[in-house]
Amino acid sequence: MGRPSLVFIVCSPHARVGVSTSARLLTEYYIWRNESVDGFDTDPHEPQYAALFPQIVRVVDVADIKGQISLFDRLLVNDGTPKIVDVWHRSYEGFFDTIGEIGFVEEARRRGVEPIVLFHADATETSMAHAQALHAAWSDLTMMVVHNEAAAPLHPYAREVLARYPARGKFVIPPLDGPIVRALQDPQLSLARFLSSPPAHMSIVVRAALKAWLMPIFTQFQSFELRLELESSDALR
Repeated sequence: MGRPSLVFIVCSPHARVGVSTSARLLTEYYIWRNESVDGFDTDPHEPQYAALFPQIVRVVDVADIKGQISLFDRLLVNDGTPKIVDVWHRSYEGFFDTIGEIGFVEEARRRGVEPIVLFHADATETSMAHAQALHAAWSDLTMMVVHNEAAAPLHPYAREVLARYPARGKFVIPPLDGPIVRALQDPQLSLARFLSSPPAHMSIVVRAALKAWLMPIFTQFQSFELRLELESSDALR
């Protein structure tokens, strides 16, 4: 049995907590690694994630049966290509209802596909309740909690809040200063290309700050992948 194909479900029941930012960063990580990656944006109205990667990310409407077929049939393909789903907050409940109805998690496992939920934390009790509901429905589903410190600040009790989530670990997306945020808002900026060839017009200060922010995030993704591989190797013994 080879390495499972990873399906990242990047989600939150709430808006403006950094879901599309995480989908972007994870996509850039795989591009930086020179790996193929497929992306899906479930916001059919303002697909921000798809706008950044028009050649990689397709827009799907999960409220529509054709959209569901387009999405879930592709996610179940065990081809070694990581797949990233940006779950729009208004699609959240319908998305997971469909997953339950079609038995997606169970079918994925049968096909050698590993679903991974990247659940974005915020300070509300409803966020916690949704995460706990997912864990109750699929207790063996790998869930990582994501804390975007700028989009959904939890201070001064961030550690305590995150520890309450039923997750196997966490990813932390640190905040950025204004000039760096403005650089990231450039739709032409490829973070993967930036690491090897920063734009000539970009301030040297912005370059240094953006790299210092980006590399620890990529390191978190890499460490998570290595841990999955080790766990998979142990399971085969």
